[in-house]
Amino acid sequence: MAGMSMAARSGLAAARTLRGLMQGKVVLPGEDAYLAVIQGRIVLPSEDAYNRARRIWNGAVNHYPALFAQCETVQDVQAAIRIARAHQLPLSVRAGGYDWTGRALCHGGMVLDLSRMRAISVDAQSRVATVCGGATASDLAAAAAPHGLAAVTGVIGEGGMAGLTLGGGYGPLCGCFGLALDNLLGAEMVLADGRRVTADDGDNADLFWALRGGGGNFGVVTGMRLRLHPLGKVLTGSIAFPWSEAEPILSRYAEIAATAPDELTVAAALLSGPDDRPMLILAPTWCGAPAEGEQAIAALQELGTPSFVRIAPATAGAMHGLLDGHLSQGRHYAIETRWLPELTPVSISALAAGGCARTSALSVLAIHPFHGAATRVAPEATAFGLRRGHFLVEIIACWEPAIGEAGTAHRQWARALSEALAPAALPGGHPSLLAPDNHEQIAFAYGGNAARLQYLKRRFDPDGVFASAIALPARRARVGVGMAAR
Repeated sequence: MAGMSMAARSGLAAARTLRGLMQGKVVLPGEDAYLAVIQGRIVLPSEDAYNRARRIWNGAVNHYPALFAQCETVQDVQAAIRIARAHQLPLSVRAGGYDWTGRALCHGGMVLDLSRMRAISVDAQSRVATVCGGATASDLAAAAAPHGLAAVTGVIGEGGMAGLTLGGGYGPLCGCFGLALDNLLGAEMVLADGRRVTADDGDNADLFWALRGGGGNFGVVTGMRLRLHPLGKVLTGSIAFPWSEAEPILSRYAEIAATAPDELTVAAALLSGPDDRPMLILAPTWCGAPAEGEQAIAALQELGTPSFVRIAPATAGAMHGLLDGHLSQGRHYAIETRWLPELTPVSISALAAGGCARTSALSVLAIHPFHGAATRVAPEATAFGLRRGHFLVEIIACWEPAIGEAGTAHRQWARALSEALAPAALPGGHPSLLAPDNHEQIAFAYGGNAARLQYLKRRFDPDGVFASAIALPARRARVGVGMAAR
């Protein structure tokens, strides 16, 4: 192995151990003896499957893991963690692979790839879905729909449910049913020492608290129990307006979104039309009585001069259509984010100007209202730090990969718009969207929950095995005025 890097040598040694387990030729000592055979697959850089395994949503990520452990069972995950630690390999966890910073791919380390663990079972009577760690939002929606049930998901169908749920989970059902994490009933997970545990209100309650907002900082979630809701059809779709009308429409949209009943959640977005011209899209979802929903959506159509209206009854799975087609896998992405307590004339003007200043017709602005049931959870009840009404703004720079294209102009566009919104924004930002080096916003991302999260991180992962998860504050942060007013 002369000439190989330390990571490559460690990766090869770990792969040999894992393959020995797969073939029944290796038995780990002591308490690990029952892991004599694993079912997953090991992928190394020398294999044809390696580049396929490296593909994640953001093609700009240039990380090269030492190996992939493509797990199929909880025992596979346990074995992989213990072997990675024995060979001093950094770890990351991949489910949907939609984190824009590339945290799913640990450069020079071992990736615990859960994408083969996508099984879902639905108990229609208790309205609970049991979801394996690699399942996507589309997987869950498809499993729940035949029972007349719906799950709280985001707007990206191929996004992993575990990552979405543990980080927060804004979505079109936020007003009625809260965040995705508010619907987490329990989790099965593997800790840094390889132990398999359950976390819910009765067992490991501190761990369960931390999971709901603290992301994958405490272990690998291999399964979740999620609350489902009786919801056969919703009224949903999109209403498009010319971007030239964005400023006055967003002003009136702000009033509607701020006072909307729980049954109505209206996202807004800047997207390009077929001619690459920017459009303002309002994406309502109504999950109440149909007649009332038609009136509410008619009011949205009257905010301007619609270019088109595509609203119809649909299953909850149709809610994934807003951004799926515009945020294709393999393009290059960079994201900035802000929490706005309200859409003021200043912030609306900044958003309108930012849309006109786009450096790529592929770039997107997305505005997600946080209201209703999501605001009626006490801030200290889960690790998620912000429970007052607000708007989550995603500034998504997107461009096609090309030789010599570093994306500098596109990144600068996103950063400039974020800075323009900063004076009107709350402290912090959605942790799942913040880059690991964005210490200023991370410091306030968890509000008054930061100290407890730091303590539980030391308790459950004292050696920092899961360092690739969404960032926690480096030290206890002072709670800002905007955050304290919840």
